[in-house]
Parts: sequence; C-alpha cells; structure tokens
Amino acid sequence: MTRIRSADPRPRFRALPATITAAALLALTACGGGSEGSSSPADATLSLAIQGAPNSFDPPQLNDGQSTYVWSAVYDTLLYTDNKGRLKPNAAESWKYSADGLTLTLKLRKGMKFSSGAAVDSAAVKATLERTMTTAGQQQALLRSIKSVAAPDTGTVVIHLKQRDGSLLTNFSMAAGVIADPATMTKKTTALDPVGSGPYVLDKATVTGTSYVLKRRDDYWNAKAYPFRTVTLKVIADPTAAFNALQAGQLNAGSAAPQYAAKLKAAGFKMTLVKATAVANLILADRKGTVLKPLADARVRKAINMAFDREKIVDQLLKGVAQPTLQVFNPKGQAHDAALDQTYPYDPSAAKKLLAEAGYPNGFSVTMPSFVFTKTFEPTVTQALDDIGIKVKWTPVPPQNNAKAVTSKEYPMFLFVDGLNTTPREAANNFSPTGFLNPFNSSDPELTELLDRAENQLDPAKAADTYKKVNEFVVKDAWDAPVSYLGNNWTTKGVEYLGDGSNTSSTIRAFGVAG
Repeated sequence: MTRIRSADPRPRFRALPATITAAALLALTACGGGSEGSSSPADATLSLAIQGAPNSFDPPQLNDGQSTYVWSAVYDTLLYTDNKGRLKPNAAESWKYSADGLTLTLKLRKGMKFSSGAAVDSAAVKATLERTMTTAGQQQALLRSIKSVAAPDTGTVVIHLKQRDGSLLTNFSMAAGVIADPATMTKKTTALDPVGSGPYVLDKATVTGTSYVLKRRDDYWNAKAYPFRTVTLKVIADPTAAFNALQAGQLNAGSAAPQYAAKLKAAGFKMTLVKATAVANLILADRKGTVLKPLADARVRKAINMAFDREKIVDQLLKGVAQPTLQVFNPKGQAHDAALDQTYPYDPSAAKKLLAEAGYPNGFSVTMPSFVFTKTFEPTVTQALDDIGIKVKWTPVPPQNNAKAVTSKEYPMFLFVDGLNTTPREAANNFSPTGFLNPFNSSDPELTELLDRAENQLDPAKAADTYKKVNEFVVKDAWDAPVSYLGNNWTTKGVEYLGDGSNTSSTIRAFGVAG
C-alpha cells in the first residue's frame, strides 16, 4: 500500500474571512489556453485590501494564503485554476501523463520572458522545482512525489514520479508551480524583490509589509487576462480600517465586515456574497489521547461536536456571511456531502451524557492556543464547551509562532481558520499522517486505505466517490469539530468580483472591470 503524503503542510494563516483555491484532480491529458478577464480602459486600476503580507518571495517559502495576491502577480505558475475551479494551461500550454501515471510531460509556451529579459525555458522550471524540492520551506512537501526533473529541450519538462500524485497538477497552479529566474533566485534580494515572469512587477512605491504596488508588463504573453494597469494591494487586517479606506475611496475592492455592508451599499458599492471560502474548525488533534486522554474516545469527540449551535453562530456572530458545517471540505468540491451536516445536532444534554458514558461526568480542562484569527470565536467556543463541562484556557500565540504552536504537539486541540482548497489538498492537509493540521500524526487503517485509493485514482469520478467516503469517515468518527464555513462579502466599485466560491484562491484574476 502506498503511504499517502502530505499535500499541504504549510500554514495558511488568515483573519476571517479568508481565501485559497478549489478544483482539479489528476488528469491524463490537458491542453489549450484561455484567459479570464476582459479588455479594459488603459488606465484601469485595482486597489484591494488584503489581510496578510508575503512572508517572502523566495519560491520555497511562498504561502498560498492571502499573500498569493502579491506573488501570483509577479510569478507565473505552470498551470492555473480559473474562477470556476477548472484547471487550465498557463506557462505550460499542455501536459500529459504516461499510462501508468508516473511520468508527467509539460510543454512550455514559446517566447515567455522574465522581467529581467531572460528567456523562460525548461532549465528555469527544472531549477526552480529542484530548489523547492531540496529547500526546507512551506512548499517542499508538495513536491515530495517527484523523483527527478528533466529538461530534454528548451520547451519540454519531464517529471518522473515515485508514485502517482493526485494533487500535483493543482500544486503546479499554486505556489509549488512558480517559475523563478535561475540567475537570481538564490540571491538574498529575491525575498523582497524577485525576478519573475508574471504579468506584473513590483513598483518602487511598494512599502514591504504595508502596501504592494504592481505595474503591468505590457510585453507579458497573456496581458489581456489582466485588465488593470496598476494594482495596489494594501495590508489592512482591521475591518474598521478597511471600511474607512473603502469609504474614503482609497480602495475600490475589499471584504466588507457585516456591520458595514449596508453603509457601503448605500455609498454605491456592489456586494457579492460568497458564503464559503474558509472553514473555522476545532481540530481534535490528539486522537490517541497522548496529551489529553479524553480525546482518544470517539464519544468525547462526538460530544464536542454536539456542543455547538452552528446556526446561531452563523446568524448572530457571523451575521450570515457564513454557512454552518460539520465538514472541512469545500461545499463546491468533490468530497462534500450535505447529508453529513445532520450528523451531530446541537444537544448539550446529549453531549454531557456521552461524556459521562466515556468516564468524564465532570468534564475536563484543556489549554488551547489563541491566534489572532481565532479571537472572534473564542468567547463562543469557551461558552459552548463550558456548557458541557469542558473548561478552556487560552494561551496567546504571536503570529510568528503560529506554525510552531500547531506542530508542537503541546496543544491536543486547537481552533483554526483554514482556507478551502482542492479536495486532494484538503484531505491530505487535514487527515494525512503527515498533514499540517494533523500534528499528532493520527492514522486509521480504513482511512489510510481510502486516502491511498483516492490519491492513486486516475478517473476523477471514481476519485470523487472515494473522497466522499473519506469525508464520511472523518465526520462520523469525529476527527474534528468544524464550526462553520466563513465567507466573503466582496465589496467593489468600478470593478467586479468574478468568483462564485468554486475557486477560493487569492488571485487578482478574480477581479475584472465593471461593465
């Protein structure tokens, strides 16, 4: 049996609401082109509030969270996922797997150039992939299935795999698929001022960590897909500050907190509600009870699930910009099953009974990390768990220590906000023994077999059926206690949000000029 790999071990920290990607499973062949977005006035601009700055532009260190808005404009990726969640050609104009699924051949577009003027060729792709594969960072594990990369000619990349990888093509549409300039990518300057082949370059007006100003490259091969000549991405985590910037005309796009939506609508902004772009999940990580013994009992984990009035949380705490759920999979993805949301009704009395049956009639105590992006939920979670006898103490964690807190095994359970993704990456990130959100390396023979089967399945329809069984297993065995999907109320003026939640990736291709 093939051991499943972590398809996504990197942290994706965001304040809510958040975004990341959806769609695309392993395909045997694909080709063609396509450009979302339409032509626009030459002086069209986009000024968008984002909630997180890039930690680095060094390819192995890229983050697929909101910093994607910035780096995906500077770097090309081999493939891309469109606004309907469909995998499309990008720098690679076609791809084909061998019959056994262990060799992937990519054909690159001709005439592509880095912003330095150097040619984009197979040697650049090979160098970038090999550096990411051998450099510790957030993208390294995403390429773990690759055995070797060859460049038989300037326009061809041949990737030999150790085993089939149902996430690889999707990974190539995200940070693991960027192409860097081999002449500069190992220089220290790359972390702040990269040389890429993407549609934009960083303008000198950029203030690192605060505001990123992007100028479009008119010589870019697919410039028509990027209607904005200038894009300004302002890092504004505070909802009130974002509201003020929108009202003042400093921004023409952003996410509106529910309390400000009516005022912005009255001021002429268009509202586009996407109810599920991330999931707030109480992760019951210590499923063997090595640190917190009660979590080894499925009855305890099920009791925790029954402690939350998810409908009330969505209506009162999140003001409807959300959706109740017991699942971590994208509702527009392959694994989601609406029937599973009926598994654990809100029932504190029944939850207490389950705790008593498990040997904890008086409940127990637990310490959980307090992240910046979970503070909104913490009073509600504390009260809900207290109502069934579980006492929670929160320990503040500074943002730079988020990943360490998750992976330290110090916290047997923790609340996390994670962007929705493609089904294979959601499965691996949450439930693979080496997944980032499975820090205690939990495993189960039945689940391992299902993950293996889905990961190695070349038929997308059969893979979808298997992923549904993965979802059913983890919900019914109460591996986690999801609280709700989180949404975005996209607020725009003069520009248009083009997405529908199928692809939750943080990309400026989700915006166009309003008609």
